Amino acid sequence: MSLFEKLNVDLKTALKSGDAVTSGVIRMITAAVKNKEIEKRSAGNVEALEESELLSIIMNEAKRRRDSISAFESGGRPDLAEKEKSELSIIEKYLPKQMSREEIVSAVTAILGKSNVKNLGEAMKVVMADLRGKADGGLVSEIVKEKFS
Repeated sequence: MSLFEKLNVDLKTALKSGDAVTSGVIRMITAAVKNKEIEKRSAGNVEALEESELLSIIMNEAKRRRDSISAFESGGRPDLAEKEKSELSIIEKYLPKQMSREEIVSAVTAILGKSNVKNLGEAMKVVMADLRGKADGGLVSEIVKEKFS
């Protein structure tokens, strides 16, 4: 079952059970997917979105929630931060399991050992090509910077 099909099945289940939060989050994700499909069609592509593009959309939504959580917590709004946290927990069900820091360190070391990169920008491109979707980009960036310093 594709990720989009899983979203649709979960949306139907949430609607039948009356779970407004889950159905709202899934609707928001499907709306973002539809917008991306429209954008892709207007660029001349008639192909459907690939799984990697769908995963990228979901990762962007999760990142928005994390940013909102930190903004609300620093702004003294724990009520809104809790709402965002509940939405983030729903979104994370559709993301692959994230790598731990130790796994990222070993992967970055192996990737950089195989490649012949000369600067930080090239290193990030090579590393993120392999780790996109599997690891947090901010953490990967931090680890790559440590390797270069």
